[in-house]
Amino acid sequence: MTEYMDLHQVATSVAQEAAEKIVEKRRELGDVRAYTQTKSSPVDPVTVVDTMAEEFIVGKLQQLRPQDGVIGEEGSDTHSESGITWIVDPIDGTVNFMYGIPQYAVSIAAARDGEVIVGAVCNVATGELYSAVKGHGATVRRGEEVTPLKCNEVQEIGLSLIATGFGYSAKRRDAQGKLVAELLPQVRDIRRMGSAALDLCAVASGHVDAHFEHGLNAWDYAAGALIAAEAGAVAHTPPLSSAGANGELTLVAAAGVFDRLWELLDGIGGTPPLRVQ
Repeated sequence: MTEYMDLHQVATSVAQEAAEKIVEKRRELGDVRAYTQTKSSPVDPVTVVDTMAEEFIVGKLQQLRPQDGVIGEEGSDTHSESGITWIVDPIDGTVNFMYGIPQYAVSIAAARDGEVIVGAVCNVATGELYSAVKGHGATVRRGEEVTPLKCNEVQEIGLSLIATGFGYSAKRRDAQGKLVAELLPQVRDIRRMGSAALDLCAVASGHVDAHFEHGLNAWDYAAGALIAAEAGAVAHTPPLSSAGANGELTLVAAAGVFDRLWELLDGIGGTPPLRVQ
């Protein structure tokens, strides 16, 4: 337990520090769209701030936990000698970050033997810090106030607010859009807010009842899925080793509607991987 608390302290402190660095760098650069390149497609951006933030996070983790491994969205990949591997997304919601939409986050998780045991997600724009330790619940810190998280007790799928997201491939977005069109009449409404990590924290806090998406990578969901699960949600995620290109489903929902939402998705072809590129 002491080790888990130590890992939690590292995750939360590094996430907060990285968020502060991102705020400072954005203020320095102004319009970050002038400092942007693309990755998997013309609409898959990475800014110099993403790269800077990952370098900072990896450096801090190596300083504090030199025997641990690190896997990061922007290419960091170091072997673990301790059995602990950190999974890092320096800015989850880069498009929101580019456009100044206050819904982007630093996401840091610690895993052992393929299982996430600690997670921290910091909303850079608001400073809200969500975190969890496996088996010990989840909280959100706003300023000096720390509040336990508990997902909604909703039982009716027709009254459920569902969050989702879309990939960067036009073909995958087309397939995802068709699923949403079929699901929409059967739920309260759909939200697309642009950061999977924060969507999963929204499940934990009760701001939405579920999040589903195909093709997420481990750094997108590792911390957020643990936070939601520790707040009472049911979480179905791909193995941490699975690449987002495989198109596997991530579904995290309040316990009262998880099974019914799974059934609805299964009925419209939404539970198998979307293997379109």
